[in-house]
Amino acid sequence: MPLKLVVVTPEKKVVDTDTDQVELPGELGYLGILPGHAPLISLLKTGVLTYGAGGSEKSLAISTGFVEVAGDSVSVLADLAEEPGEVNVAAAEKERATAEEELKTASRETLDAIRARLELAQARIAVARGK
Repeated sequence: MPLKLVVVTPEKKVVDTDTDQVELPGELGYLGILPGHAPLISLLKTGVLTYGAGGSEKSLAISTGFVEVAGDSVSVLADLAEEPGEVNVAAAEKERATAEEELKTASRETLDAIRARLELAQARIAVARGK
């Protein structure tokens, strides 16, 4: 029995499909979801969400949000979710370099925001390059 995966952002529904498995960045680490998974609600971190069926795998760069697993349904509510074709790799690489430089002199007040920008840039690059 497949999982029903739905990924939405404030702007649009990004994914609505059946899949064999989902892996996504939970607040405490990556979560692997298979059919029959126990009910779950978790915060999401910025990272790469992957899903697949029949040997093919797809991925999205996602930013913070929530995931709910209920029955064989996985609902993801993310601030941002980008497919590989939507990622501007050059802009993501520039953002990553800028954030890495800013980390060197970051104050405590700005550290979390800079890390979030760095994590999003890295996720976008990974998705665009199929990693």
